[in-house]
Amino acid sequence: MSAPAPAAPDTAVVAVHEPGKPAVVQVPRFASMAEAAAWLASHRADVTAELHRSGAVLLRGLPVTDAAAFAQARDALIEKQAGYKEKATPRTDFGEGVFSSTDLPAIQPIRLHNENSYTLDFPGVLLFGCVTAPEEGGATTVGDMREALRQLPEELRERFARYGWLLVRNYSELAGLPWYQTFATEDKAVAEAYCRDNLVGCEWLDEETLRTRQRRSAIVTHPVTGEQSWFNHFAFWNSRTLDADVREVLVDTYGEDGLPFNTYLGDGSRLSDEDVATINAVYDRVTVRETWQVGDIMLVDNILCAHGREAFRGDRKILVAMGEPIPLAECAPATAPSTDAFGEG
Repeated sequence: MSAPAPAAPDTAVVAVHEPGKPAVVQVPRFASMAEAAAWLASHRADVTAELHRSGAVLLRGLPVTDAAAFAQARDALIEKQAGYKEKATPRTDFGEGVFSSTDLPAIQPIRLHNENSYTLDFPGVLLFGCVTAPEEGGATTVGDMREALRQLPEELRERFARYGWLLVRNYSELAGLPWYQTFATEDKAVAEAYCRDNLVGCEWLDEETLRTRQRRSAIVTHPVTGEQSWFNHFAFWNSRTLDADVREVLVDTYGEDGLPFNTYLGDGSRLSDEDVATINAVYDRVTVRETWQVGDIMLVDNILCAHGREAFRGDRKILVAMGEPIPLAECAPATAPSTDAFGEG
């Protein structure tokens, strides 16, 4: 039987708010990760309160140097782990519910998005941790989606509130992920059953090519704070968000209807280039960042705050864990989920 962790310093959680940065809390110095985890557990309520105020909070100065220490921090701050469903990007699994944040190439920035916004339940909280800081760039960017919703033009807000957004995915070995990785099964019947149970429309275009469609609400209400938030992957996966050269190659290769990911207004219509640019401009305005330091961990409320990643140089190892799963039904979605466009599913 191991000895109990020493008493943690009774230091208050004080967040520093600077323009352009997430809330940052400097934690006390700890002799061990066990002592740090005890402090985190004893201050979890205060950290959560700051998380609900700010949407994201970075804790600096912890002895988090590997996946095991990160898991200890996760267990101190998150009561229930959440699964990663309907996978969309490659990740390394370190075990115990700890993953790499993403394995996409370093040169590729990742726009702001809400994790699993297209599923019927999703992680309420994400935890990121830095065990290797990049030489340059590589911040995990965050943005307040309450503020994003306020900044969207009223006409766009009303259209998305009425119709929601529609996600169409084409699964391939060549672009995106193949269906058996997304649904974690090589049995087509199991994948089809998942789709039926989770309001995902699916059709096999040939023996190995699957297409799915799902309409989801673009606006939800946080079940604790009662605040409305812009919560979706609409701009993130819209073909008009892609660089023009990349989009041209993909459309030439797969066709407009065969892209690995594409999004539409929930009635099935395409938004104009100008409307998509307006949404992306809002994301740009609300984006904040803080350069990673080894030992940093950052909690992100997945409804209140979207997250992304800068391109970077040098080695970078950012871990992620997901927790506090929330059913979409508890978030007063502005649009009911469906297997197809508005009025069709």
